[in-house]
Amino acid sequence: MVTNTNIDQVIKKVRVRLKDLPDPSVTLVGKRWKSPYLVLISCIMSLRTKDETTLPASERLFKLADNPRDMLKLKPRQIEKAIFPVGFYRTKAKTILGISRDIIDKHGGRVPDDLNVLLTLKGVGRKTANLVLTEGFHKPAICVDTHVHRISNRFGYVKTANPEETEWALRGKLPK
Repeated sequence: MVTNTNIDQVIKKVRVRLKDLPDPSVTLVGKRWKSPYLVLISCIMSLRTKDETTLPASERLFKLADNPRDMLKLKPRQIEKAIFPVGFYRTKAKTILGISRDIIDKHGGRVPDDLNVLLTLKGVGRKTANLVLTEGFHKPAICVDTHVHRISNRFGYVKTANPEETEWALRGKLPK
């Protein structure tokens, strides 16, 4: 069982194990382009897609359009072609256009930096919203997917029923 007194040791061990691994594709997008919009779009593409597919797809798409206004000038088929073989590429092309439209129409062309507002964008769930906050805005947040949920519970660090409960429990326990 992992407790608050030894979580720092666990985090240190995890960091040591991860130090030689490449950064995830969405992290690389955040570092390279420093754009919350591109982090968001890359994150949408990354869902159910491996990093080695996501990063090249992001690069191809961002050569065509790197902001919501330019993205809206593209046809769905152009986006599909750029992001293929990302999983569910046809659906994601439509989602990318919808998010771009909402960012222009409802948010003045800027990606919101608030979790609850990000969640209003169609196709954006808690994990994506939190990832945009951390990688796009450098705000403290925690991305909880089924794996984080299961591991946190298996370690005994939290006792929760679903990823959202785990997110809130971890927010209360982990250091920023």
